[in-house]
Amino acid sequence: MLKFGRICRSFAQYSKVSNSVSKTKPEIPKLKSLNDNASRNDKALTTFQGPSASGSGNNTIKLGLALTLGVVIGSLSSAYSISEKPPPFLFPKSSTTPLKGIIAPQYANEKTIEQCRTKLEQVLGKENVVTTEETIKSHNDTYWNSHHPESTQFPKYVVYGTSTEQVSEIMKICHEYSVPIVPFTGGTSLEGHFISTRSGISLDLSRMDKVLELHKEDLDVVVQPGVGWETLADYLDDYGLLFGPDPGPSACIGGMVGTSCSGTNASRYGTMKENVLNLTVVLADGTIIKTKQRPTKSSAGYNLTGLFIGSEGTLGVVTEATLRLHVKPPFQTVAVVAFPGIRNAASTVADIVGRGLQVDAMELVDDNMMRYINASGETTQKYNEVPTLFFKLGGPTKNAVDDLKKTVKDIADHYGAVKMHYASEEDEKLELWNARKVALWSTINYGRESISPDIQVWTTDVAVPISRLPDVLLETKKDIDSSGLPSSMVGHAGDGNFHVFLLYKKDQHERAARIVDRMVQRAIAMGGTCTGEHGVGYGKRGFLLEEDGHDTVDLMRKIKFAIDPKRILNPDKIFSIDPNDDPLNPLVHS
Repeated sequence: MLKFGRICRSFAQYSKVSNSVSKTKPEIPKLKSLNDNASRNDKALTTFQGPSASGSGNNTIKLGLALTLGVVIGSLSSAYSISEKPPPFLFPKSSTTPLKGIIAPQYANEKTIEQCRTKLEQVLGKENVVTTEETIKSHNDTYWNSHHPESTQFPKYVVYGTSTEQVSEIMKICHEYSVPIVPFTGGTSLEGHFISTRSGISLDLSRMDKVLELHKEDLDVVVQPGVGWETLADYLDDYGLLFGPDPGPSACIGGMVGTSCSGTNASRYGTMKENVLNLTVVLADGTIIKTKQRPTKSSAGYNLTGLFIGSEGTLGVVTEATLRLHVKPPFQTVAVVAFPGIRNAASTVADIVGRGLQVDAMELVDDNMMRYINASGETTQKYNEVPTLFFKLGGPTKNAVDDLKKTVKDIADHYGAVKMHYASEEDEKLELWNARKVALWSTINYGRESISPDIQVWTTDVAVPISRLPDVLLETKKDIDSSGLPSSMVGHAGDGNFHVFLLYKKDQHERAARIVDRMVQRAIAMGGTCTGEHGVGYGKRGFLLEEDGHDTVDLMRKIKFAIDPKRILNPDKIFSIDPNDDPLNPLVHS
């Protein structure tokens, strides 16, 4: 009977869910076992109906016993039948979740959001729930963001979390009230990842900024999501260690996990996917999970760590990360190599990778970017304003580095290098590499000072197989030059990833958007991806469909709905979660 009770409750729950999410009531098939039991009950009733009026009292008792016995037997039979062969309507029929077959998410209204705020203030204290206009705006947009929110898309308030347990309480409360949550750490993302499309809350984790454990002998470190990678690099430098990924300044570990970013060291040390050992994650309902233990290899169960890396806060909120570390090369130099054209530089990259040479970093900067760097005043040297490769060349001995320098020089000379300069001292090495790291800011400063103080910047990235890098770079540069818009290009060339910074005035937005569209479609046509490290966010959802196809994206949506059925975690990012929302023509949700 207990088994039957559980199945009845399960049946009722599934029926309720089915009716609430389906526009048409599903036809419930008749169960053979139930019909059979009904027949048996009818026979039992006939058997116990005696013709004698004098025995009516006894017959009534017998009738009651027969009915009870029939129901018990029939129920147990039905329970067995349902548990052994569950009817199809109890479970979804598809392995994927197409957008067309779902209903729109239901989120909290203004009154409920305020009730949620009151409860959050009771748990966290009013100082951790902020409603000032300045704070809200800073958590929803930046100058360099490629997609800017409408006023109706701003969060209602910003909530600060300071521990895994506290984040769990925040999630439980927001889940109870169906309030959307957008995680936030450094705020440096570029594709609209932290735009609050559904006017929920911004969950700021920047105060969770501690290095919790360093296991030097195991080459790993445990950190909170608000730790900046530059802060971590300074901390590890004292131990002769480094963390591979090094994206733009001010990026934090939480956002780096969310977008699976990389940086200039990717060709040597890989992306976040190769450098995260495990994660502590708080799910939408407040459940806390740890994706795995600390060993560098494990074949135990699903790769949940990989599932959350690159999920952009749509599946859970990362509150701790165990990161893989590397020993710093004892000897390293920086080389700057100038070329007459961008194909010469890109061909050099492809040749170096094709030979299996292991360089620590290999960055490609176009002629416009070199001009902007010279004009910025951020460096003391003046560089040739031509396509340029920046190298970090390291090794266990000075002789090994010297041999690598010679091989790289020979390859560069073969492709027409016009100048090659090596850093001889540590200060010069930092100076040369700083020219590469100020690329974005140099472009922005050039636009503001030389074009207009109100100039806009569109930053985007793609990646292609390394053999197609020369083609995609040359075609993209020709396309941008013919448009008349000022621009610059920089690439993590060692793994086929490059970025474009477009400068445009407000009335030139459509022209910039068309350039980006062609650039992404060109990369996909060459077997590449719509984003190498920036992430899909809000702006590239349509391109993800083009790259992976509807079935693959529908499977992603299936995973999202399974983990976050209320769809409160960073809604509308990566793919659509609302049948009224076309990823190619996204709506503004009020």
